[in-house]
Amino acid sequence: MIIVTGGAGFIGSNIVAGLQDKGYSDIVVCDVLGNDDKWRNLAKRELRDIVRPEYLFAYLDRYAGEIEAVIHMGAISSTTETDADLIVDTNFVLSRDLWKWCAKAEVRLIYASSAATYGDGAQGFVDDQSIDTLGALRPLNAYGWSKHLFDRRCARLVDNNATASIPPQWVGLKFFNVYGPNEYHKGSQMSVICTLYPQVSNGAAAKLFKSYHRDYKDGGQLRDFVYVRDCVDVVMWFLDNKDKSGLFNVGTGKARSFADLAKATFAAAKKEPKIQFIDMPETLKPKYQYFTQADMGKLRAAGYTKPFTELEDGIADYVGAYMSQTHDPYR
Repeated sequence: MIIVTGGAGFIGSNIVAGLQDKGYSDIVVCDVLGNDDKWRNLAKRELRDIVRPEYLFAYLDRYAGEIEAVIHMGAISSTTETDADLIVDTNFVLSRDLWKWCAKAEVRLIYASSAATYGDGAQGFVDDQSIDTLGALRPLNAYGWSKHLFDRRCARLVDNNATASIPPQWVGLKFFNVYGPNEYHKGSQMSVICTLYPQVSNGAAAKLFKSYHRDYKDGGQLRDFVYVRDCVDVVMWFLDNKDKSGLFNVGTGKARSFADLAKATFAAAKKEPKIQFIDMPETLKPKYQYFTQADMGKLRAAGYTKPFTELEDGIADYVGAYMSQTHDPYR
């Protein structure tokens, strides 16, 4: 049995699809579906169970002997959420308790960290899990800090060689800018591609933020955009390689501009590119990242060899296979 927390969410539901494609039949989703169309992310899936978060640990205790791994994607992922207590309870306390449960039950744990842990990037984007390196990072928002707090706790336990307090396999995945199907419920937290496509397909101009940094022209801000299927492939690889543990970046290792992204979206929609630059909200300016690029050396050194999807190819697949299919854009 595989437990996927946040399994109805964006990355989580794609992982559930990947597990089913890989032949797993006992898949359990822990999530809150709410009143919107989030349930559609799971509509094509075969599931053993759906569990609400408040019943998760009772469920884990009941089926402990059957559980192979917990894939923990559940979190408050909004970078603009301001309720720090809620963020800590959801992103740190729950993760800490899952870690303790997995260590005691000897169950593997794969969890979502984030590139937001790197802050403004002044310390680089190397997934070094040493205490000193992690301690130097300064996330720019409460979401990034909560993920960083948990990464640091895991690293301390490992550094202290607290074997009895460590799951048999633990993997923290620092996801960079992920895009792809099943993100439609995320509202303002959708990828820029998902936000732009409806504008582009209707013949409107793509709206991108102006730059307020002298080293980056308008539209020249850089991000490491990674297709969600690549993220799923990395998770599946760790499931197959039980001896690999640690913090790992999940990006392409190649930063691309928002202008590149917009042009690729126009190309996928078979439209002539039209880009309009708009003012950035004042509240965002001091927290804005102008450059992110995952250092992928650690994952490659661990043995992961599959290539990552080029931005143009990922957008073409996302638009052609999903977003343009208005009757069923879900994976």
